[in-house]
Amino acid sequence: MTETTHTQTPPPGAAGRPRSPEFRLVVDALRGLRQDLFQGAFAYRPLPRMGVDGPITRRLPGRLREYAPWTPHAVVVAAGTVALLANAATFAGHGMTQLVCGALVLIPVLLTLVRPVGAFWLSLWATAITSTVGDGWGMWPWLPGSFISHLVVLTVVAIRTRPRTAAWMWVLTALFGFWSVTLLGGSHYDSNAAPMLFLSALILLAVTVRHTRREARQEVSAQQTVTAVERSRRTLLEERTTIARELHDVVAHHMSVVAIQAEAAPYRVENPPPELEKAFVTIRENAVAALAELRRVLGVVRAEDYEAPDAPQPTLADLEGLLANVREAGLDVDRVVTGATRELPQGVELSAYRIVQEALSNTLRHAPGASARVEIGYVLGGLGLRIVNAPPPAPALIKPSPGAGHGITGMRERVSMLNGEMTAGPAADGGYEVTVFLPVPVADSTIEGGA
Repeated sequence: MTETTHTQTPPPGAAGRPRSPEFRLVVDALRGLRQDLFQGAFAYRPLPRMGVDGPITRRLPGRLREYAPWTPHAVVVAAGTVALLANAATFAGHGMTQLVCGALVLIPVLLTLVRPVGAFWLSLWATAITSTVGDGWGMWPWLPGSFISHLVVLTVVAIRTRPRTAAWMWVLTALFGFWSVTLLGGSHYDSNAAPMLFLSALILLAVTVRHTRREARQEVSAQQTVTAVERSRRTLLEERTTIARELHDVVAHHMSVVAIQAEAAPYRVENPPPELEKAFVTIRENAVAALAELRRVLGVVRAEDYEAPDAPQPTLADLEGLLANVREAGLDVDRVVTGATRELPQGVELSAYRIVQEALSNTLRHAPGASARVEIGYVLGGLGLRIVNAPPPAPALIKPSPGAGHGITGMRERVSMLNGEMTAGPAADGGYEVTVFLPVPVADSTIEGGA
């Protein structure tokens, strides 16, 4: 027995039939027309006031600056007045007709201040009425006052909406002009539909270009903001990675020393008690375990090509070599040390060295030819640093190298890691000053010095 399968094919035009791209294009266009010119056409949208932080308005005196935000409103009213005067010249001597047509010319322009899309529709209706009332008085279908009024309405509405709305307004204006000339104009009228379409196309094109440029600037500005944030975040992560690598080497060295000393300590005591041997074994096991865990956790911050330095990490004792290097690079730098010099925890010594190094590097890049001064103060509660440079001697002749602010970010990260304080900014004489305080408890300093 053979089983037969029947497949139903939907008839042409059924709901399941895929639509052509042309059909979807037309549907999308009509949907856009409805959204732009029909939905909420008479919604209340007052024209916002202009900002006063521009290069021109910022220099205005107090009284003019107070009224400057209303400049766009005044321009619209002035344009409406021009259209009203043109209408008055057309209907001179016809009192009631002049009054009615003048209102039909002025009201659409003023309506753009509060209901822009509705003003466009009113302008078309007003044009039809004024052309009918003024039949034989001038050009067709736009009388002089209506011509100016409609151009002003198109311009203001295009500025206040988006380019797609401007395109639809121009299309409807073209249809209105074609309909007026072909069906109602007759052959004895001088049509001004072509000048209207040409001038309105130029104006709307200029407004569209303005919209496009403004949107492009906003997008570029937003992208630059995002890029700056991402760059700052990446810089922060890079600096933290560098600091973590250095501290990893410092802490790993100390933990290795603890493990070795704990292993060797029982052999330095003759007949040590079992409790002491057990305590040293526990110390060594904990040190080895902590070292392994430290390498496992902090080792992830190392790059694949990163190699641990063969030499020990620099400290403030190596600062004279750093100053000699920057002097060879052309920087005149002095060092002043106050307080009783003592050995500090290695993390503090390393961070202090790197801060001085970065501050002097910034001086070489941003203030070429200037002199610098490094002040180191050993106080009871910690270490104070002050690196200040004079202004460059000839800023107009020697251009500083551009920088992204990574050095300041790195210094702040080091100071924050040690719960210190830092200020960086221009000095009173035009130079630059970096001031840092790294807290060091007295007990930690004593233990480190004794070790």
